[in-house]
Amino acid sequence: MRVGAVYPQIELGGDPLALDRIGRAADQLGFDHLLMYDHVVGAVHENRDPPLWERAPYTDKHPFHDPMVAFAYLAGVTRAIEFVTGVLILPQRQTVLLAQQAADVDLLSGGRLHLGVGTGWNYVEYDALGQDFRTRGRRLDEQIPFLRRLWTEPLLSFDGEFDCIDRGNINPRPRRCIPIYCGGFSEPALRRAARIADGFIFGASLADSVLPQWARLRELLAAANRPVANFRAFYLVQDNYANGLGIQEAVDSIRRWQDEGGTHASVVTMGRGYTSIEQHIAHLEELRARLGAT
Repeated sequence: MRVGAVYPQIELGGDPLALDRIGRAADQLGFDHLLMYDHVVGAVHENRDPPLWERAPYTDKHPFHDPMVAFAYLAGVTRAIEFVTGVLILPQRQTVLLAQQAADVDLLSGGRLHLGVGTGWNYVEYDALGQDFRTRGRRLDEQIPFLRRLWTEPLLSFDGEFDCIDRGNINPRPRRCIPIYCGGFSEPALRRAARIADGFIFGASLADSVLPQWARLRELLAAANRPVANFRAFYLVQDNYANGLGIQEAVDSIRRWQDEGGTHASVVTMGRGYTSIEQHIAHLEELRARLGAT
């Protein structure tokens, strides 16, 4: 089981010092990865037709660093920790540009980037970035294999529904094909992962949602003749925090996830009323110590 931390960016006011200190601390404490959420545009929810997703937790008041920029910085000040986008809203971005950005982060970090991608829920964000919210699923289906070709082929031509390239490519390319994970809550997201992804990032309650979804995904992988052993399953350890439970309960959830065949767990420190960088780091330090003792 590889255990990482989720960067608590919505509680840190966009403070660049927090990014530096928490990134370094997670690396020094021996966490395997740092996961960052992604949003480019925040939006007011009231008086919209159609309404924004009712379960969406973010508004225009929540700060988000760009994961590619943040990880490029952290690549230079950390030694071993890996970087995971959890998840990057890929269909609202230019595919070739993102391919180059990801390649640079992977090169600068010595092969430490993992690209989690999803379709998102905020149509205001899509509109602001000049992309069609209604075709996001089809576009993501096309983007994932296209990214792999951009990272591995020296020259290519591609003429898809949404992207094209005529005898060209990015340069430099990464020294490997960067792993791509899907994320989300829906059956289409699970099916997409079973077809074309290297893993899946689960972001809900372990017992109520994640374990049933993981069972369903294993069924889909079997139907696609893909071995579960080669598939990476991430669980965001956040349901315990929302219920006001403590660090030991988080450790217990991580152990249960491991018993269920999960490969990665990412600890969320948000939602606990912390008001300082030091409190988030202390929480990670205690959890890391407890994991090491069990």
